[in-house]
Amino acid sequence: MKRIESKLNTASAEFLANAAHNRRLAEEFRERQRKARDDRPQRDIDRLRSQKKLLVRERIALLLDPGTPFLEFSSLAANDAYDGEVPGAACVTGIGIVSGRECVINAGDASVKGGAWYPLTVKKTVRALDIAIENRLPVVHLCDSAGGFLPLQADLFADKYMAGRIFRNQCILSKMGVQQVSVVLGHCTAGGAYVPGLSDYNVIVRGTGAIFLAGPPLVKAATGEENTVDELGGCDMHTTTSGTADYPASSEEEAIAIARDIVAQFKRPKKTHTEWQTPEDPYYDSSDLYGILPRDIKQQFDMKEVIARLVDGSRFHEYQPAYGTTLICGYAHIWGYKIGILGNNGVLFNDSSLKGAHFIELCNQNRTPILFLQNITGFMVGREYERRGITKDGAKMIMAVSCSEVPKFTVMCHGSFGAGNYGMSGRAFDSRMLFSWPQSQTSVMGAEQAANVLADVKIRQLAKSGRTLSQADIDAIRDPVLGEFKRKQSAYYTTSEIWDDGMLDPVDTRNALGMSISAALNTPIGDPRYGVFRL
Repeated sequence: MKRIESKLNTASAEFLANAAHNRRLAEEFRERQRKARDDRPQRDIDRLRSQKKLLVRERIALLLDPGTPFLEFSSLAANDAYDGEVPGAACVTGIGIVSGRECVINAGDASVKGGAWYPLTVKKTVRALDIAIENRLPVVHLCDSAGGFLPLQADLFADKYMAGRIFRNQCILSKMGVQQVSVVLGHCTAGGAYVPGLSDYNVIVRGTGAIFLAGPPLVKAATGEENTVDELGGCDMHTTTSGTADYPASSEEEAIAIARDIVAQFKRPKKTHTEWQTPEDPYYDSSDLYGILPRDIKQQFDMKEVIARLVDGSRFHEYQPAYGTTLICGYAHIWGYKIGILGNNGVLFNDSSLKGAHFIELCNQNRTPILFLQNITGFMVGREYERRGITKDGAKMIMAVSCSEVPKFTVMCHGSFGAGNYGMSGRAFDSRMLFSWPQSQTSVMGAEQAANVLADVKIRQLAKSGRTLSQADIDAIRDPVLGEFKRKQSAYYTTSEIWDDGMLDPVDTRNALGMSISAALNTPIGDPRYGVFRL
């Protein structure tokens, strides 16, 4: 493959201004992430220490193989919810290496509201188990939760993708032959009791671990029966009498060591074959990404410059380089793995939509995973383009994305607006992983467009009744819409709502993609089949 010839002037005023701006955004992201991971009231830390408990990240560090990376999911989940009082949505999830095996980790964070399940806790947990299902990854559950947060029970209990989906996903994993281990480090109450109950193996810590459908206070209220925690659901009872738990442990360290031994017995999966070569660092410095990304969301940039900072040797075989030029398509390698790339260089026209659909078919034909790099305002609109069939051609691309069998990965590099989000494998289209960069924005349209549309509608409504609005009246309609759109299209809002699998500093993207591709190859790739393409 030919190396991309970068045209960047890294000494230009524009590059340096962009770099300074995006470095500040990356520093802000890292500080927010540090706070979500580490800042806890001292009383909560003291409470856990008095119970001889480790903090959640200390547990994960003991579980993972030393010196191996951990790809954390949605570290800023719930950062814009619950008045900021539930950092990380009260759990930590991700992919790590345990006894040489890639595993999904699902760990309750008892330093946040006792590890209570909020609606976004449930959503984050369900997503982690979806990832385990999609990629056939074993799961290690580190259980320590106060149970569902009752004031919000209506938002976490009964619907299809609420708490019951956690247990449904556990059952599906078992049906698939994908193994799970639970380490009961605290209380597993009510529905939470089914997490170890549905695992293939479970370990329970004497004195702090407990499994029961109802704790002592609720049992007394319901039946009048009085029990201690240990009598009702403690370590010795479950490992000697009920058989609900398999392995007793005298400490958290011992319990996690037992879990590592259990995972070491798991059969290593045979990975799906895909073209691979010895990895090579990009020829260009990944820190250049800070200077490539514009400060203004409406400003375009050359996505090939981004590709050159992500792929092995900065080499790229471009497909149809002279046709449909607002969509870049081609092949490269990331950490040795061959991958097809679709990257936006402008609005999607008829030709670029057809080019994208055809390239996705080619990637499926030769079993090559696909990476989507989004910076898209949407498909082109207007009478001329409708006559050419832009709706029909856009539908072809969406059909190709939806029915693709090869693993897909998406990075929200800058803007993601309207149906362009769909055509470039947005959240609804089952990318194995979807990541966002700090300055990216996602919404049905730009904030200014939305505010102007709504103001225009209101003006025309009032004009019919003979009223004329002053500029102050128009601003009073427009400004609140503008502010709310800007807030809800920001990367911090979208990652808070778990519309992605986590925000990344752009320079970390290559590593995150390498881990994601490796994990995805645990699942066989099916034969490509499509629905009806409207010709």
